[in-house]
Amino acid sequence: MSPQASDEEIRKVVNRLKRARGQLTAVIDAMEDEADCRDVVIQLAAVGKAIDRAGFSVISTALRSCVTDAEQGTAREDDAPTVAELEKLFLTLA
Repeated sequence: MSPQASDEEIRKVVNRLKRARGQLTAVIDAMEDEADCRDVVIQLAAVGKAIDRAGFSVISTALRSCVTDAEQGTAREDDAPTVAELEKLFLTLA
């Protein structure tokens, strides 16, 4: 995540990804146990949504940092993503 991301923002994204990992484990277990396909699909959809939300959070944090840095004149050009790059990343999640 962005160096300007707060510990709280990072913690939330990590927790969301850990939940997704747990849900994915449940999907794998259900597949191995030949569970009802509806249950598997519902769990798989939950995994996808959790990962998407984590991605949106990361991009949102980066966008806020870029805008704040630009407004304050502290934008770093060496490794900071451009708005176009962030927009492209955002669209890959949609």
